Amino acid sequence: MTKNKSHTSLIVDALQYSNWSESIFRQMNNGGVAAVHATICYHEDFKEVINNVIYWNRLFERYSDLIFQGVSSDDILKAKDDGKTAIIFGFQNCSPIEDDIGLVEICYSLGVRFMQLSYNNQSLLATGCYENDDPGITRMGRQVIKEMNRLGMVVDMSHSAPRSTLEAIQISERPIAITHANPSFWYDAIRNKSNEVLISLGESGGMLGFSMYPHHLKNKSECSLEEFCGMIAKTADLIGVENIGIGSDLCQNQPDNIVEWMRNGTWTIEKDFGEGSVEIPGFPKQPNWFRSNLDFIKIIGGLRKIGFNENEVDRIDGMNWLEFFEKSFGPANKK
Repeated sequence: MTKNKSHTSLIVDALQYSNWSESIFRQMNNGGVAAVHATICYHEDFKEVINNVIYWNRLFERYSDLIFQGVSSDDILKAKDDGKTAIIFGFQNCSPIEDDIGLVEICYSLGVRFMQLSYNNQSLLATGCYENDDPGITRMGRQVIKEMNRLGMVVDMSHSAPRSTLEAIQISERPIAITHANPSFWYDAIRNKSNEVLISLGESGGMLGFSMYPHHLKNKSECSLEEFCGMIAKTADLIGVENIGIGSDLCQNQPDNIVEWMRNGTWTIEKDFGEGSVEIPGFPKQPNWFRSNLDFIKIIGGLRKIGFNENEVDRIDGMNWLEFFEKSFGPANKK
């Protein structure tokens, strides 16, 4: 397959959890995707995350012509120049640091550059979006944010509850990210974010990555590209085009039992379907305009059609994330 030469945009996707394979890595390359934030933890403890790192190291060795581990903004530029994809590690939960703040630095040394403070439930650090009560950032959470700021690990509040998210924005001395969610003004899913949260995020210099996961989309799998790009335009009006990007939440080729594990982890013996009381078995069908990494070109076209100029399209596609990573990855004295 020939690499896509129809555009020169730098494309960065701020969240994927696919069933990784040579085919997917080739789609990344052929779709012009320079960097992907890849989830390496949902519910795993530290030892289990080490096994995931070992797995990824084998992938980097086996597919060195397609991917490599990215830990800096320079790696993203190198990936684009070389026609490869930089894979940036991130946690969707704080479970790998257990109750030991010293593990934050160990995880950073392994290349982890993002960590969510909670994943749907209450954690030792913050409250997840499915809890009834949200007491905000905990004592440990404040200390972990401080440590993440020191090292250059991005605070991610994609699955967190509103008060916890607002407090994280206020407490963090470096801008945070919501790597994969959409505005609730467009579609009021539990995990989508309110105007209050989005405005605070934008004013602090943080970043929002728009999700293409159907449960976060208006009309779900039937959401049109025009509707999606119209939502992006309205969000740009609300918080500024410089604070938005893509965080697709693509879970390509995953078997249905994986989404059940994502929702249930090891914390419950009951079925937790992650969308209130409604049973939603398995993965939903992706919208027909975004089924793989080959389809970012369709989003680029949709953004142009809705009225974004070329500079704005480039920003949303990846330049905003690149600039954010340049300021966020690495010790605080380099920000």
